[in-house]
Amino acid sequence: MSDMTRTLPKIRARGRSFLALVLYPEAPLADWLHSLEQQMAHSSDFFAGKPVILNLEMIEETTENLSSLYQDVQDKGLVIISIEGGDPTWPALSEWTWPTILSGGRTTDPIELPDPQAAEKTPPPPSCLVIEEPVRSGQSITFPSGDIVIVGSVASGAEISAGGSIHIYGSLRGRAIAGMNGQSDARIFTSMLYAELLAINGFYITAEDINPEFLGKNTQTRLIGNSLTIEILKKRV
Repeated sequence: MSDMTRTLPKIRARGRSFLALVLYPEAPLADWLHSLEQQMAHSSDFFAGKPVILNLEMIEETTENLSSLYQDVQDKGLVIISIEGGDPTWPALSEWTWPTILSGGRTTDPIELPDPQAAEKTPPPPSCLVIEEPVRSGQSITFPSGDIVIVGSVASGAEISAGGSIHIYGSLRGRAIAGMNGQSDARIFTSMLYAELLAINGFYITAEDINPEFLGKNTQTRLIGNSLTIEILKKRV
């Protein structure tokens, strides 16, 4: 078939827009690069896959370390698609791979980057969970990060599990599991002991194993060796 009669394919085109981050390096560049590295370490998902435009309007021709800035930014895994400001004739920029200058883009409002220092100041999670009501039958409360304090009773059929110790200011008629993450020095305190099960760091005793002399008493249970030991706590005035 000749070129005169052959039907040529239709060229299809569609616009597509991308969000590019415009970075504004400033002197001293060593400090700016260090700050950029910290920012990326605390918010890697924010920078991942986003094209970058370097804006050099805050940089002078004689700025120290300017010649290596392009490569330094690329070495951090950022893709530079364009450069704004500056002058390609500057000696420090002579070795740069100068991308095509983009035009026609619309500048958005400044983007609020996550504050790495704020992330470092985030308070640690609480090490104690306080429950200020009775725990009903069928309820299960688990807090692997620390102690559990219950101001009230734990009904039969309820279960309390803690990474640390368990403090019950009321009767314990359900199951109490302390030291669930391997904390052998965890303890179980209760104002009145009627437990269905007591466990610390994987070692346990059931209601049938509890000496009747401890029932209804203010007690602490702790792990000594491979055995749980129950002790009556005397009230102190």
